Amino acid sequence: MKKIVFITGATSGIGKASAYKFATNNCNLILTGRRKERLKKIKKDIEKKYGVRVKILKFDVRELVEVKSAINSLSDKWKGIDILINNAGLAAGMDHIQDGNIENWERMIDTNIKGLLYVSKMIMPLMIKNKRGHIINIGSIAGKEVYPKGNVYCATKHAVDALTKAMRIDLLPHNIKVTQIAPGAVETEFSIVRLGNKETAKKVYDGYEPLHPQDIADVCYYATTLPKHVNINDLLIMPTAQANAVTFYKKQQDK
Repeated sequence: MKKIVFITGATSGIGKASAYKFATNNCNLILTGRRKERLKKIKKDIEKKYGVRVKILKFDVRELVEVKSAINSLSDKWKGIDILINNAGLAAGMDHIQDGNIENWERMIDTNIKGLLYVSKMIMPLMIKNKRGHIINIGSIAGKEVYPKGNVYCATKHAVDALTKAMRIDLLPHNIKVTQIAPGAVETEFSIVRLGNKETAKKVYDGYEPLHPQDIADVCYYATTLPKHVNINDLLIMPTAQANAVTFYKKQQDK
């Protein structure tokens, strides 16, 4: 039987790359996001190229009613979810905490923490019923370190780190694996959303090669292919040019 993989934030970046990675390995997909036209386009392309089935669900992970309605709408066949990739997340703004924008704080907390919890709360009982499952939470180097002007974003990713550990403990009797994958700098829409400007965001990656979404997708897939008795608890992955949250080696340093 083909595995069913449920991916949040599947319209771009790591989520989209993961959809293609699992599709190339003969998995059926449930792809979720807020941008329905993008979801439809990805579904059509994947089904045509790889011959797997793709179900799309348009909802905002921040809205509990939407999350419940979308997941409850799945047929029993689609509820046999083998893998959940909690990918939806964002950073908004870069301010010293005393100057922080409360709307940005709430957006990050609602997406990165509550959104992950809402989706997981709906899917964990299905995995428990099926006596199998693997949850992958996409964390961040920001969940391991706190850096200047990262305050609330870092706090939300520290929460993901803690929730991943808590899930692993509580789901242990139910044959459910839980993995956190924590990337450093990945070139996606992340910096555009955070900084609100494409040109400024592009400069974040000047002078070095950041991680690509496909790199993280490859790691997600690998983590799910290990024997039943083996689990990757936590994986921190960085570009070669990045040592920690704030230390990079850029080409212009040689000039």
